[in-house]
Amino acid sequence: MRQKDGFSGEQMIVLPQMAIDMERADPLASSLYITDIGYYPNAAGHYRERTEPIEQHVLIYCVEGAGWYRAGGEEHRVEAGQYFILPAGKPHTYAADGERPWTIYWVHFMGEHAAVYAEGALQPHDIRPGIMSRISDRTRLFEEIFNTLRDGYGRENLRYASSLLHHYLASMRYLSLYRKTDAGTKPTDVVGAAIHFMRENAERRLSLKDIADYAGFSPTHFSAMFKRQTGHSPLAYFNLLKVQTACRLLTSTDMKVNQICHKVGIDDCYYFTRMFTKAMGLSPRKYREEKTER
Repeated sequence: MRQKDGFSGEQMIVLPQMAIDMERADPLASSLYITDIGYYPNAAGHYRERTEPIEQHVLIYCVEGAGWYRAGGEEHRVEAGQYFILPAGKPHTYAADGERPWTIYWVHFMGEHAAVYAEGALQPHDIRPGIMSRISDRTRLFEEIFNTLRDGYGRENLRYASSLLHHYLASMRYLSLYRKTDAGTKPTDVVGAAIHFMRENAERRLSLKDIADYAGFSPTHFSAMFKRQTGHSPLAYFNLLKVQTACRLLTSTDMKVNQICHKVGIDDCYYFTRMFTKAMGLSPRKYREEKTER
């Protein structure tokens, strides 16, 4: 079960039945539509068992930590960088790992074409960061869906969210095509590739060894090479990218500071505020106030 008070930094929307009825009756949105959507960071103790099947398909995309799920008589483990879709009409159980609780994006969806995206997705599917990946683009797609529904349930909101969901699910099901369409913009030098890797993992807690291993060098050699080219150590640069992401979220969303803190992979909000203030010269709240006043 979800914790009584929720998970720190969580975001969730459960659409009212009136909105779901509108989606079901709409000639465009009825193709694919959302009934519930959310983001659970570091969801310790998260557990859900449904012995009575539900009519929605359930997408769970794990970006950090690990978990497990059981459906169709089989049990699977899911790690960071993997997703799965539980089919509608089947009992299932899922839970966060006890030692490394997952951070997940999740969507309950239905519609005339919902089964097309769910087909073959019961097994865990990989979405690993790499030189061709577009994970940060996909995250922004999710945020756009979420913000569209948060702003209201008018016909245009529901239709736009439906259209975005097609894109979001297609970015997973047709992963190679999704990556190929943006292939020309990816860096080819080692440091540039490492920075892209950091951007793709902005929600995670990477160590110097994680980044150096990706680049194919020892931590010592990679650190020297990275600092020579950028003027920053790899982890200092990674933190600057987290601050950059936080700045975007502060000005483009109404997410709370503690929600943004978790979205950039930092569990300690006091540490996040200190890091942000040191980098930007003012606190996250003050930054938001100044930017929104302009």
